[in-house]
Amino acid sequence: MQVEAARRGAFGWALVRLDPGERFISEAGSMFRVSGNVDIDVTTRSRGTGGLLSGIKRMIAGENFFFSTFTVTDGAPAEVGLAPKLQGEVAVIECDGRRKWVCAGGSYLGSSPELNIDTQFQGIRGVLSGESLSFLSVEGAGPLIVNAFGKMTEIDVSGELTVDTGHVVAFEDSLTYSIGKAGGSWVQSFLTSEGLTLKFSGRGRLYVQSHNPDEFGKSIGPLLPPRRT
Repeated sequence: MQVEAARRGAFGWALVRLDPGERFISEAGSMFRVSGNVDIDVTTRSRGTGGLLSGIKRMIAGENFFFSTFTVTDGAPAEVGLAPKLQGEVAVIECDGRRKWVCAGGSYLGSSPELNIDTQFQGIRGVLSGESLSFLSVEGAGPLIVNAFGKMTEIDVSGELTVDTGHVVAFEDSLTYSIGKAGGSWVQSFLTSEGLTLKFSGRGRLYVQSHNPDEFGKSIGPLLPPRRT
């Protein structure tokens, strides 16, 4: 299995090359091309666990209810092309199994079947953040594809770093985080529309995105014509 990502530019995508007998999993609806010798199965399960409940938990986390599983059906190699819904860069993270990765809502694009995907609820922290109520926890060894809205940057955190909640893509679970306010007080944070932040501490890798999809939606929504029923 080989996974390549075209990160540069506003329209990132990923190409997965599969050998005979191999499989790959993606968020449902992200495939834009596939070889003729590939079978596509849609399920709520990841790695054979969770079923309907896992699908509901992923919806709460801001992800798709379904997974798409691509399986090579004959003795020839195959390709699967994947792309996110929003314009932005795509990155491939090679998980080594020593640390879990945590994906923010909407950033998961695809993964090898060896990776176990589960929903990690933030509890009261998620309610206060105003963002997703939960993250996706990714465990195991294999390639993981994540996508960003806008430009994606990888940061090696050593110590402390504060990031706006809507700009987090994914991070290693060796980093701990807490919810904080952007301004000097809660009133200042509200008045300046800066909202809340995630304050990371420790050592580990972190991916951030240059643009906030929620804020983009709030800006463009009032400009769109009303829906016709």
